[in-house]
Amino acid sequence: MWYVYVMRSLRDKKLYIGKTSDLKTRFKVHNAGGSLATRSRRPFELVYYEAFGDKTDYGREEIFLKSGIGRESLHHRLGHTLHNGF
Repeated sequence: MWYVYVMRSLRDKKLYIGKTSDLKTRFKVHNAGGSLATRSRRPFELVYYEAFGDKTDYGREEIFLKSGIGRESLHHRLGHTLHNGF
């Protein structure tokens, strides 16, 4: 299984969008400071994820969610739970 995930920093309330084949481990790595991209923004909460059976599909979804239209779509999917996440 492949996953596209969205985390929110509890420190600055901003979102981080990523992809992985092991969601539990990747989330732990982010919160433990094992990723340079997110180390200074810890801790995180997982606010959304999608599972894909095909690696190509999950790559496309990550790119989409990182686009302007994708972020709007994500905002609509998650509604009020994001507050200042963009």
